[in-house]
Amino acid sequence: MSPVRRALPEDAAEVLRLRQVMIDSMLAVDSSTGWHAESLPTLRERLSEPDGDFGAFVVDHPDRPGLAALVVGTIEYRIGRAGNPRGTIGFVFSVATDPDARRRGYARACMDALLEWFRARGAVQIQLTASADAAPLYASLGFKPKPDPLMELLLPGA
Repeated sequence: MSPVRRALPEDAAEVLRLRQVMIDSMLAVDSSTGWHAESLPTLRERLSEPDGDFGAFVVDHPDRPGLAALVVGTIEYRIGRAGNPRGTIGFVFSVATDPDARRRGYARACMDALLEWFRARGAVQIQLTASADAAPLYASLGFKPKPDPLMELLLPGA
């Protein structure tokens, strides 16, 4: 297996491509890629901050140029509580494997690297939203479903 590595600014276009693979696999309709150009500069900037709160881990595709797999997460601060008095929470929000590179353990290897990155930054609580297809991977890593309902508000102009 190709080794997992931290994503670099020059990987930004491929990171967006794999994020689109994930988005397309979760939506029943084709989605637009028009947002990629606007997102690219910010993503490059975030990937250039190795000590920041944004972590992206990738595996290079073994058969062609580009990436085979991607896992991205952030560290967030929330007011502490019992079980997490420092309030440090990791959130996994983008896990994708190129369709022609699936079933090779790349997503698991990337998740292992991201979980270690979270540990090194003091996160004791890790959250994610799982698709039905991905839930067995996360369960095997120790994630458990939570009954918390998620609500969302999209602010105009954002």
